[in-house]
Amino acid sequence: MHARQQQHIRSVIHVAAEGRPLPPQLAALHDPDALIRASWARCVHEHRLDPARMQEPVILPAHRVREHRERLDDFLRIARHGLEALYQQVAGMGYCVLLTDARGVTVDFIGDLQLDASLRKAGLYLGADWSEQHAGTCGVGTAIATGQALVVHQDDHFDATHIPLTCTAAPVYDPLGRLNAVLDISALVSPQAKSSQHLALQLVKVYASRVENANFLRWFRNDWVVKLHPSPEFVEISPDHLIALDAAGRIVGHNRAAQQMLEAEAGTTVLGLPFDRFFNVRFDDLGRFVRSVSGDRRGVTLRASGRVLFLHAVPPPARVATSPAGAAEPAIPSSLARLSGGDPRLDRQIDRAARLADTPVGILLTGETGSGKEFFARALHDASQRRAKPFVAVNCAAIPETLIESELFGHLPGSFSGAATKGKRGLIQEADGGTLFLDEIGDMPLALQSRLLRVLAEREVQPVGATRPVPVDIRVVAATHADLEALVREGRFRDDLYYRLAGAHLTLPPLRERRDLPWLIQRLVREGTPVVQLSADAEALLRAWHWPGNVRELRNAIDFARAVCRGGVIEVHDLPDRLLGAVRGEPGPHSPAALPAEAQLLLQYLRAARWNVSAVAHQMGLSRMTVYRRMKRWGIGAPRGGG
Repeated sequence: MHARQQQHIRSVIHVAAEGRPLPPQLAALHDPDALIRASWARCVHEHRLDPARMQEPVILPAHRVREHRERLDDFLRIARHGLEALYQQVAGMGYCVLLTDARGVTVDFIGDLQLDASLRKAGLYLGADWSEQHAGTCGVGTAIATGQALVVHQDDHFDATHIPLTCTAAPVYDPLGRLNAVLDISALVSPQAKSSQHLALQLVKVYASRVENANFLRWFRNDWVVKLHPSPEFVEISPDHLIALDAAGRIVGHNRAAQQMLEAEAGTTVLGLPFDRFFNVRFDDLGRFVRSVSGDRRGVTLRASGRVLFLHAVPPPARVATSPAGAAEPAIPSSLARLSGGDPRLDRQIDRAARLADTPVGILLTGETGSGKEFFARALHDASQRRAKPFVAVNCAAIPETLIESELFGHLPGSFSGAATKGKRGLIQEADGGTLFLDEIGDMPLALQSRLLRVLAEREVQPVGATRPVPVDIRVVAATHADLEALVREGRFRDDLYYRLAGAHLTLPPLRERRDLPWLIQRLVREGTPVVQLSADAEALLRAWHWPGNVRELRNAIDFARAVCRGGVIEVHDLPDRLLGAVRGEPGPHSPAALPAEAQLLLQYLRAARWNVSAVAHQMGLSRMTVYRRMKRWGIGAPRGGG
């Protein structure tokens, strides 16, 4: 350990661990500002990092990086142009450019190939985890923690391993105001003065804003877009503020600058509020701002502050009724169309599913637990020519391993100890002519995978105890929240079965990332009985919750509130306790924020198995008593009703 690293560790211990001011000899070497001091304190007291422990950077394996990249989908293609343009500005100056996701994992990277080995060793590389929890104070992690653009220069870093580096980062938000990514430029060496990075900070801010705005315009290419700027000369080509409106004039999206401006005006979140509430212009009058007009005719005023801005409006494109070849574009079947209220990622998967509905292509659905995989599979069945035949759903994780063979394939009378005296028709035969949905396919025992493969290849099933197979005509849709490719590499899932199931791989977005959450809330409220209404405060809380259990959790929360509310209106106090705890700032027993990583994993398994402890114990390779002990240790209990 070098003398500089030893001095740095002493400084961090003085400031963060002991809460004391730096002695003059250390302050003369480096005296961090308030933002850095606060980050050091978080690293010690919240993340439990040891200042004296110098560790190598955490770089995830390729399959994990691919998972993080897939979550950003089309955003990465837009961001790549921003990365390349930014790198052109700093090429030859020793910088590399990184893009991380909201968790701090590097999902794109551009750097000098001659420095490739050195950059990887320093963690300035694809797959590196730069969250504060793992890396301590750093440009990316501290930008995520604070939501601010900043420079973390040399001795500002928490970990003494990183003190040669300079890192400048800016957050990139999605059109709903959530942190989406972080743009960062870093260098292995730099001048000693932190002020040397002032230009780097301005560049990162500019390109983060460009990426954010380009992503916004892609999201809302089919909606009204309002552009605003303090100067009429720049409002069309380089607007500061972007706002998206639906057909009724309600705000459905904004860039970060517009969000901060409007929330300062309203004192609350603004999504779903009418445009007219903020400006002295009616939504119906936006048409006069579409064409280029003189600057004095573009001026609008914010109602609350009286601030004057200049406005340019971009209307939705006219809908084209026919394809380029002149043929009518096939409509999305209603069963699939009603799954989405306009989320771009989900709409893309729905469009693919509609095209695959009547093909023999195997479909694998992936997504987090509760994200609606069974609903999607049932909608796909209803959109196909098999809709008049059975849809049979099988949860491979919920059936005990000793019974799954007879449940799937059926058995003849007396074929094994405990067999039904009249035999049993298996679930595969029950689905004849229709669709067999195999949920949590990753939990299917390896021995049965070969039998399922034969069913798919030969289109026939042989019940337990039978000597002759029975022909079947089934469409198989499989689903899992597990990484099947990883299970294949580990030898726990047959590769030939995987490739047969995954002819098409459709990934459902988690609820917290869906743009159509307000629509889904209202739909679930309207569809249930008895008929109820949702108060504005209750809706705001539902829209703010992070929904770790996804659509299933949302549905359960609304059903619970419907059952306990009075007067036909769901108020905030009618919502489940875990949501109310978030209002009071108190994490409930099932809140991910209140649980360590091991507990979160156990909770995920329990929810997936619908609180079947025996099934969870089998999946995790534990005894039931061990699962119960861990549930007691972390305060995990089945919710009311057990589901």
